Amino acid sequence: MARPPLTRRQRDILQFFETYCEEHDISPTLEEVAQAFNLSKVTVFGHVAELERKGVLRRSAKGISRGLQIVQESESSEAELPGLRVLGTIAAGAPIETLEVPEVLPFEELAPPEKDVYVLRVRGDSMIEDAICDGDLVVVDRQGQARDGQTVVAVLPEEEATLKRYYREKDGRIRLQPANARLDPLFVRDVEIRGVVIGVIRRFGP
Repeated sequence: MARPPLTRRQRDILQFFETYCEEHDISPTLEEVAQAFNLSKVTVFGHVAELERKGVLRRSAKGISRGLQIVQESESSEAELPGLRVLGTIAAGAPIETLEVPEVLPFEELAPPEKDVYVLRVRGDSMIEDAICDGDLVVVDRQGQARDGQTVVAVLPEEEATLKRYYREKDGRIRLQPANARLDPLFVRDVEIRGVVIGVIRRFGP
């Protein structure tokens, strides 16, 4: 089972853990991580807590300064469960940092076997004219490129993620276009594509 999407900073911290553990045969302390990235210990604690919540790091025991361990992808407790994972929430309004909380849904028939897919729950109404509503689930093909007009999971330089239509402008900028006449598009020069939407699962009920 593939790991859930991580922010750029989370990937850097995870890579630091992997390198440190290989070199020292023990995990780093939060102080050592903070020094390596010139961050405060409080900031590092927040990133590490997210990595734990995403199932990428785990604590061998509470209160141990070097008790964090890397969870190998093959160790995922959900590896034997069928279906797609809901990896979290994606903004369809103002951009937010991606938050992934895995849960398994029996929608494997929606996933073409040759694609690496995951599911996000939509929050907001910026894509309602494309029939993507608040609370819906979007099935995302994990890839790093997109064609004009495709609906993408886009991560902005500030580590914020949003769901928008993707267009390349003649001046080199990227236009992230909402499907809501009340909202203005976002124009950026640096954006990371985390996937292209290939399906929508409608949320029914209140």
